[in-house]
Amino acid sequence: MVKKIFTFLNKEFHGVNEAALLLGSFAFLSQILGLVRDRLLAHIVGAGPVLDIYYAAFRIPDLLYVSVASLASITVLMPFIVGKMKGEDGHNDARKFLNTIFSAFMICMLVVSIIVYILMPQIAHLIAPGFNPNSYDILVHTSRIMLLSPILIGFSNLIGTVTQLYKKFFVFSLSPVFYNIGIIIGIIFFYPSFGTYGLAYGVILGAIMHLAIQIPTVVSHNLLPRFTNKIAWREVISVIKISIPRTLTLSFGSITMIIFIALASKLSAGSISLFTFSFNLQSVPVGIIGISYSVAAFPILVRAYAKNDMETFRINIIGGIQQIIFWSLPIMAIFIVLRAQIVRVILGASTFSWGQTKLTAAAVALFIISLVSQSIVLLLVRGYYASGNTKKPLWINLFSSIVVVVLGFVILQLFYTMPILRHTIESLLRVTDVHGTEMLALPFAYAIGSLINVGLIWLSFRKDFFAGIKTGISRTVFQSIVATLVIGIISYFSLDIFDNIFSLFTFWGIFLQGFSAGVLGIIAGILTLHLMKNKEYIAVRDAMSHKFWKRNVAIPEQKAL
Repeated sequence: MVKKIFTFLNKEFHGVNEAALLLGSFAFLSQILGLVRDRLLAHIVGAGPVLDIYYAAFRIPDLLYVSVASLASITVLMPFIVGKMKGEDGHNDARKFLNTIFSAFMICMLVVSIIVYILMPQIAHLIAPGFNPNSYDILVHTSRIMLLSPILIGFSNLIGTVTQLYKKFFVFSLSPVFYNIGIIIGIIFFYPSFGTYGLAYGVILGAIMHLAIQIPTVVSHNLLPRFTNKIAWREVISVIKISIPRTLTLSFGSITMIIFIALASKLSAGSISLFTFSFNLQSVPVGIIGISYSVAAFPILVRAYAKNDMETFRINIIGGIQQIIFWSLPIMAIFIVLRAQIVRVILGASTFSWGQTKLTAAAVALFIISLVSQSIVLLLVRGYYASGNTKKPLWINLFSSIVVVVLGFVILQLFYTMPILRHTIESLLRVTDVHGTEMLALPFAYAIGSLINVGLIWLSFRKDFFAGIKTGISRTVFQSIVATLVIGIISYFSLDIFDNIFSLFTFWGIFLQGFSAGVLGIIAGILTLHLMKNKEYIAVRDAMSHKFWKRNVAIPEQKAL
């Protein structure tokens, strides 16, 4: 039985259609488990001091992961290993290279983790300056426990290079699924016995499972890294030089979130939890749309630029932007109009009050305004990477991150000094009767900063690659806005109709009200696009009529804990 399971897990997928369906299925499953995880946290733990501590404790391990562990990323290591495998003694050379990278990785991570472990009491004051002394103590110990997670997941991503190299997509796809399962186990079984520490134990269990599922495959190919005292530091430096721009870009986002969590710690109890819940919800469409299109376009952009085929390069950039706009604007309308139903269905529980639902829904609506900009930035950054220019997006993202942080401080202050601004946002989002609305200043600042970011990087990108060339994006924007307005209006008025049909005091009643209103809105939007003969709609319709899964597969690795 064990042998059959091992054989199945290590099945090699040569058919791209098989791999595409497999990866898509597990990516979707991982997203679903992420939502289940958040619902369990809302139901079992509840938005309050305990969950605030848990989310705050995540920030430093997450920063270590994106700033240190991600230096040994799959994206960077794969070309090195492929190059080693082409030599006369390719397998042995690849194993020595992995031993070198693993040894350097472990030394670096252990040294940094020990330093952070010792300094955690001081760091905790920076992460959550608004916590009381008891919360500080729990935060320090919880963060220290979680320091194991970037080491384990970083190592897992390192050996993930081998599982991808040998097309063992099933195993690689299972890793994030098992990570979420571990966290869910911690919520259900560890939290009742160990409190906040139990949640941290769940994270460590998930990280162990993330790593363990890949080890048998790597061992079977005799490529499991081992510690060596003969580290080829030149190779390590070569890897780091390539990794630094990408790692710094990821770090800016993590540092921004740390600062926002610090600001939220000074607000009402539960603000960190509600802010994180809303950020996680808006991240789902960003992951599905932005990451999917940017990852899919990257290999095409690399090949086009390498061949100096700038026409193909531009066509794929513009095509990607048009598809992002086509998908993102309608989803923005759905999220804004049905925000309360979405949040209540996903997070609604006895410990998650209606007031918390409304506040989280309002934050989601503010975050989702930046869905288009976040997704386009991901595509344009990869466009720059494909051209070999990693410095320009780095500096633009650095400036934009600073703008977001400054806006966070400024808008939060304006909420207190300009009641008219706060009241206007509360009225628009229908949360005038909810306590703790000052938290909305943070997603509001994030959305504005994201719009500034996309404006800056697009102006730069257009100057570098589209000087004097028409893009044709305006047509897509106009038609998508028309369809979005139709979707929003139909969905909005449909809510009142279904309000009289379904009971809003039950889970299924709220779900069916939102689902039915959303379906009617989407149908109306599709008819609108059909009547306008929208090119993006026609392209999607044609793709759905073919076996679109028979395409090359590109797999993004985990970018955050």
